[in-house]
Amino acid sequence: MKTGRLNVNIKKIKIFTFMLAIAALIVDFIGCERVQQIVQPTTPQIEGVSEEILIGAVYPMTGRFSSAHSPLEYGIELAVEEINNSQRSDVKIRLIIEDGQSTVEGAVRAFNKLIHQDKVPVILGPASSSQVPATFAIAQRNQVVAMSPISAASGLSAVGDFVFRTNLTTDVLIPNGISVTQEKLGYQRVATLFDDMDLFSQTSDKELRNALADNGVEILITESFQTEASDFSAQFTRIKALNPDAIFISSTVADIPNILIQGRELGIPFDIPFIVNLSLSRDLVETVGDAAEGTITFTSWDSTADTPGNQAFVHNYSEKYGVKPSIWAAQCYAAVYILAKGIADAQSTDSEAIAAALAEIRGFDTILGKFSFNAVGDGAYNPTVLIVKDGRFEVFE
Repeated sequence: MKTGRLNVNIKKIKIFTFMLAIAALIVDFIGCERVQQIVQPTTPQIEGVSEEILIGAVYPMTGRFSSAHSPLEYGIELAVEEINNSQRSDVKIRLIIEDGQSTVEGAVRAFNKLIHQDKVPVILGPASSSQVPATFAIAQRNQVVAMSPISAASGLSAVGDFVFRTNLTTDVLIPNGISVTQEKLGYQRVATLFDDMDLFSQTSDKELRNALADNGVEILITESFQTEASDFSAQFTRIKALNPDAIFISSTVADIPNILIQGRELGIPFDIPFIVNLSLSRDLVETVGDAAEGTITFTSWDSTADTPGNQAFVHNYSEKYGVKPSIWAAQCYAAVYILAKGIADAQSTDSEAIAAALAEIRGFDTILGKFSFNAVGDGAYNPTVLIVKDGRFEVFE
């Protein structure tokens, strides 16, 4: 059980809510029954509640993390549309979207507006790890459920009972990824490069160095840069001189293309692989082109996986938006279904009941695989390792 997490028995909530409904009917002399329909939709399987629920969504519509084809927006939109249109589910969602503006300040403003003006019980967001500490504190203080679908820095969810994350965190992805890749590639001497201004990148590099040391791998050099840097020549010149077996990169997605392209242009040979934690997506690979070849990523979703509903998601997303989904779209899509599962299990639109129900989710079928929340509210399921071959992702084997 989660320490400090709401000690609410879901079965008791359902019984208590049902008894209140009966009492209200008797008092008000209403001569008709209100029946909650129990349904079994196609994957993911959820039950329904008859009451529409307001869900806030905070993601970057402007700023450095925004894009013309917004995978976060599209993933959320597709899942909400499917849930609302399903005849097998009574869960009905009404979204209120706010721009996180790619900044901590923007996300804080969005959370405050959704909580205090719109009175939402649930917020899907924020997008980045750097935004999580401030926004999760606001959600917890106001007892509003917050679920971040893509932040991955370790150690951010344990601030209270109302906050959750569905992406795998760096302390899960990195040890698994190193175990898988080091066994096959046999690297013994490596370099790391990270963004020392970004929380995700900082924690990622720390986890990398710890895991590499645990596996007996020598770290020749650790280089850093600052967010939105344009010139990596000094860092790669020093790294190249040491001739490492592999180069580990910890960065947000916005800086990855420049890093990969400059690294190859500055003479890092392709037999020295770039290994990127999470921040490598299909659209980014297409942007980078040949420089991405052979790059390895530790990640939480594979578009080719035979997980429940995954191939239908890839097909429907591609048909609707004219582009193939990225990991960010997949994570947001899955998060909406996980929220719907919590709402259905709670049989309530009350934030406290939903938070308690979410905390109890175990083995729920999603496109990510069988999904559970761990003791601190982070997602738990099987990670994966992918490699870019001929411009496409393949499972690293």
